[in-house]
Amino acid sequence: MDLTNIKTIKHLCQKHGLHPNRKNGQNFLIDKNVLEKIIAAADLKPTDNVLEIGPGFGVLTQELVKHAGNVIAVEQDKRLAEFLEKEIKKEKSNLEIINDDILQIQNSKFKTQNYNSKLKTKSAVNYQLPITDYKIVSNLPYQITSPVLWKFLQEENINSLSSSPLKRGRVLESMVLMVQKEVGERICAKPGKMSILSVICQFYAECEIVSLVSRNCFWPKPEVDSAIIRLQTNNHPYTRSICHRQIFTLKGWDNNKEFMRIVKIGFSAKRKMLKNNLANGLQMPMEKIVAVLREAGLNEKIRAQELGVKEWRKIYWLLKN
Repeated sequence: MDLTNIKTIKHLCQKHGLHPNRKNGQNFLIDKNVLEKIIAAADLKPTDNVLEIGPGFGVLTQELVKHAGNVIAVEQDKRLAEFLEKEIKKEKSNLEIINDDILQIQNSKFKTQNYNSKLKTKSAVNYQLPITDYKIVSNLPYQITSPVLWKFLQEENINSLSSSPLKRGRVLESMVLMVQKEVGERICAKPGKMSILSVICQFYAECEIVSLVSRNCFWPKPEVDSAIIRLQTNNHPYTRSICHRQIFTLKGWDNNKEFMRIVKIGFSAKRKMLKNNLANGLQMPMEKIVAVLREAGLNEKIRAQELGVKEWRKIYWLLKN
């Protein structure tokens, strides 16, 4: 079945009573070249475990099962999950279909197996995610891009440092995602055009745009173009030296929410200089904030969007030590 054929997709929608919903991000990929770029960017091996979010009719899923050792596809729409189970899985023993909302699943709490008697699929809240390294490869529903990034980048990095053997054994290696072009550019921005989103993503991973994708590569055609992005995670960022001693200690990493809080305060008023935002938001004397910026080697008139992750780490370190 050629799931990149627009006639096939329209027929399947009609057959299953599905009216593609932009609100739910139901724009189906219909370009084989783009599909190949996603698979190439993921650099999959027979030993890889892959999590796919929002597989739709399975155009990407079909390729993932060919290249990866195991694939878990999480689809919220019951009709699509049923189609995937009947038409895509078939005899593929390396594919699991989960009918649930990925944002409602706690990463470390996929429990024992429990089958949906009608769909014969495993319920996500009762499923055991493999205790191993894994990759996320997905044509994401656009409206959940930021929540998914935060959920997996933050939670999985914290879990990798947990004292629990269950959590410590699983590490997110990378993410290859289809996102809106504008969002992709924000995630991969350079100093001068940084945002809270770019700082958060680049704090946890090396980010790059693999390819831009025209809106004409989807049906129904979305209102904006897209981008394939790759995030190679820094599994233990606190061990990555930034400038010799100015790195995160384990204690500092455990308090990474405080780091994020400081970043958000820094961006609280875009037109204001960073020193003003930090002094007001942290309720610290302006003299101390200026001293911190100077010790970090920064101009006291600098604005938040001009800082990269390295500079934010320096500021955090100096404020907390």
